[in-house]
Formats: sequence, C-alpha cells, structure tokens
Amino acid sequence: MHRIIVLGSANMDLTVTVPRIPKPGETVSGNGFRTVPGGKGANQAVAAARLGGRPMFAARIGNDLFGENILKAFAKEEMDYSFVRQDPEIPTGVALISVDSHAENAISVAPGANKKVSMSDIDELMQFVSKDTYFLLQLEIPLEVAEYAIKCASSKGAKVILNPAPAAMIDDSYYKYLFLITPNEHECEFITGVHIENGEDALEAAGIFIKKGVENVIITCGSKGSVVCGSGISSIVPALDVEAVDTTGAGDTFNGALVVALSEGGSLMDSVLFATRASSISVTRHGAQTSIPMRNEM
Repeated sequence: MHRIIVLGSANMDLTVTVPRIPKPGETVSGNGFRTVPGGKGANQAVAAARLGGRPMFAARIGNDLFGENILKAFAKEEMDYSFVRQDPEIPTGVALISVDSHAENAISVAPGANKKVSMSDIDELMQFVSKDTYFLLQLEIPLEVAEYAIKCASSKGAKVILNPAPAAMIDDSYYKYLFLITPNEHECEFITGVHIENGEDALEAAGIFIKKGVENVIITCGSKGSVVCGSGISSIVPALDVEAVDTTGAGDTFNGALVVALSEGGSLMDSVLFATRASSISVTRHGAQTSIPMRNEM
C-alpha cells in the first residue's frame, strides 16, 4: 500500500439548515445549527482515514478554541496529524454554510490560518514524500504555495492529485506535474471555459486538461455522475440513486476515497466506483466530516 499525504485546509464549519438559500439582503429562518470540523483538506484526510488509508495531514489552524476542537476530532481518526501546526497569530479558518431543503448549499469561508501555509512548510513536508506517495491537495491554501507543493512532490516521484477547489487558475506550467486532476463541473468550466451540460461537454473539457499535460482527469458532476479520462480510458460513471439531504463534503469524500483505492492498487475505474459509493453515502447524512462513511459501510 502506498503512503497518502494530504495537504490543505482545516476549518470549523458553522452550518444552518434553511428552507432555501437566502437572496441578497434577505433573512431566512433556519431549523437547525451544527458546529463541525471541516475544510476541504481536513475532510479529504478524514475520508481517507475512515476508509483505511491512514493518511498524513498537513495544515495550519489557529491557537484557539476552534483549533483545539479540530485537534480533538483528529485524535479520534486513524491519521497522522503531527504536521497540523497551530499558528499563534491568526485564528482558525471558518466556513459559514447554509443547506437548503433540496440538499444544496451556499458556503462563505474566512480562511484564517489556512493562508499562513508557507513554502517553508512544504520544504519540511517533503522529507515524508517519495515515489511511493499519493500526494493530494486542494486550493484553499495560497495558490503559489500549492503550485510549489505540486512541483516539489512531483520531483520526489509522488503521484500528485489536485482537487482544484475552490476554482482558481494555476499556471499552465504546473499541469504536467499532475498524475490526476479532479474538478467538479463548475470548477472545470471556470478553468477550461467549457460549459458542461452533458457527457460530451465533460469529455471536451477533460481533453483540454490532457493537452495541458495532466495524465488523468476525473470531472465530478454531482447527481449526473462523473467523467473519467486517461490511461486509455474515456468513460462516464453514473451516480448512485440515493435520497440526498446534504451535499456538503461529498466531493471531499469522493477525493479521499479515490486516493485510498488508488493507494491500494486499484485501477482508475475501480477507484472511481469506490469513491462514488463513498460520496453517495455521504450525501444521505448532514454535515461534512460527520457524513463521511467508515470502510465497513462500503
């Protein structure tokens, strides 16, 4: 089994369940409130841990109550969080999440300590990276640091997986270092300019990533499934038919599950099927980390 290292964000999610997402200037009364550890990086690391990957997670949090609660939550997972650093000068990142009656969400993020992840952090982290590593990251840390991490991990021989969320334009020169990129349909449109309404659109967008130098592409499209391209594969994988209550963290669960299956030697297609099952379970539950399944549930 390969080592899994996840680099990314850790937040505290403040979630309100509402009948509909408020319009600008509107107040909508909710019927539920939860405070749950989140952040794309942390969610993906926790998913990898619960599904058997035993990942190392690298991030920055504040030296505050939210940070302490996040560390307590990590202590319950099968993961190495020794590289999660508490910053004394800036608070833990916070996400304000509204979830409506159709399981859709609107999220506002105050990044806090996530913005303090630095290139020196990456230099230190590289001692744990080798050709036997799957290195997973997102874009809730400074963009230039993410780009630096991609190049450094690739130079160590690691298989680098980028979940380009939230959507941002990395420099084209870094795509050639990616083993895999996993945008959702909205992130894909932002980066490639291709509006995705069907499988053909998604395949066109995937082709743009391949031309940029990415080895493999997975575009997730929610209830419409995902498109997989690379390694001689060009296929559409349907979503499972479930009754969704909250889609928060579904993409993170997908990415965490995907890297576990890959690290265990699974093919790209088998790994996508495994990740699809995991994310399908997560949307039937509320919250991000609270919705991530355990391996025995799969």
